[in-house]
Amino acid sequence: MTASGIELATLGHRIRHHRLESGMTLDELGAQVGVAGSHLSLIENGKREPKLSLLQEIARATGVELADLLSTEPPNRRAALEIELERAQASTVFRRLGVTPVKVSKAMSDDTLESILGLHRELHRREREAIATPEEARRANTELRLHMRERNNYLPEIERLAEKQLKSAGHVSGALTHRTVSLMAEQLGFELIYVTDLPHSARSVTDIQNGRIYLPPASIPGGHGLRSMALQAMGHRMLGHQPPTSYADFLQQRLEINYYAACCLMPETNAVAFLQQAKKDRNLAVEDFRDAFGVTHEAAGMRMTNLLTHHLGIPLHFLRVDGTGAISRVYENDDLPLPMDVTGSVEGQMVCRKFLARSAFEEQNRTTEHYQYTDTPAGSFWCSTQTGSTSSGEFSVTVGVPFDDAKWFRGRETQKRAVSTCPDETCCRRPPTDAAARWDGKAWPSARVHMQMFSPLPSGKFPGVDATEVYAFLDRHAEG
Repeated sequence: MTASGIELATLGHRIRHHRLESGMTLDELGAQVGVAGSHLSLIENGKREPKLSLLQEIARATGVELADLLSTEPPNRRAALEIELERAQASTVFRRLGVTPVKVSKAMSDDTLESILGLHRELHRREREAIATPEEARRANTELRLHMRERNNYLPEIERLAEKQLKSAGHVSGALTHRTVSLMAEQLGFELIYVTDLPHSARSVTDIQNGRIYLPPASIPGGHGLRSMALQAMGHRMLGHQPPTSYADFLQQRLEINYYAACCLMPETNAVAFLQQAKKDRNLAVEDFRDAFGVTHEAAGMRMTNLLTHHLGIPLHFLRVDGTGAISRVYENDDLPLPMDVTGSVEGQMVCRKFLARSAFEEQNRTTEHYQYTDTPAGSFWCSTQTGSTSSGEFSVTVGVPFDDAKWFRGRETQKRAVSTCPDETCCRRPPTDAAARWDGKAWPSARVHMQMFSPLPSGKFPGVDATEVYAFLDRHAEG
């Protein structure tokens, strides 16, 4: 017989229970079965696994069936409490605390054990709620980014699933319409409902019980926003997602629903045909791809990272950078040098001032794409950048490739060129020597503090969502 540690604990408790029921001490039972009392003590405490022949002798001596000893059920409530506590104190969650485990004694009351177990249960509940420290969140995000880099940001299973759903809804070509998205929802058993009172913490809410997907009434220009949000909500159902069990699981699910929405808005078959023709014409451009499928510039650029390497053999990079120069979204498989912290995280880091992703904010004409070649320690890269703005500020979207692949893209004739030596601090992070000499020790700027520095990371069953607000919303609409 081979038993796990917990099974041995249950077995030990059952032996002790039947020994005490028979009115025997350890030594007295040991004498009857031919082993020392100390040996039996180890067995009763789950520290040693007994041979089957010894178990048969113990069963005979205590007057019970062997099956009674081997039952997986604790013999009584006290034993169940002690076994649960042993399991809890052996868990990684508890051991990470560095707290000395409680040693259970006969004098310890059941109520005391219940109280201690209540704390353990709450500890595990909070762990399951996907609470993450900033370091854990960055690490999980970095691991996911590197994993997707290895796969060239391409997920064939989701590509096939999206094409199947589009075909079933009758979509053939062109921009995906709101009507087709509604048909796709109906095929899943859901109705799209547009409301003005969505919870502030949720982009959409899916009422699984009543088959409803609630969305906001207004969309960003071009209609991409509502279609994408509806498709993302459907993606959870299509991909069989369960409530996330960790922050890494939450990030993986978010990536997958975004990927599913992109596959529906820019279907692989049609998108690849479009990109292959553009490459043949040496006229690849994010803005053309964007307009062909009626999506945002950012969505088109990100979708190119899914398809260009896998189908056209072109490595590339994608950057979304805010007005301060901080990277908010990134993908690269072309070895573009990017800033990163000690955990390997890129998001939140300041991009080089020489990169077009940052210098484009200084351009007078913001309505068109800008192009640039940038020489770096890892080689030369070409890129195109488009700037935009939201209620939260300016941003830029950049798609770039190694120098040798620029020949396939519109804008390759640009004469604009820059040199970046980052991460060397003399490139752009250290002020010029003459300016430092004039002002060092003679100025005191007041920093603009980003309030998100003090915000706790999203937690809860669905990180970042106020469950009370969501359930109140669902009650309100269920009544209507």
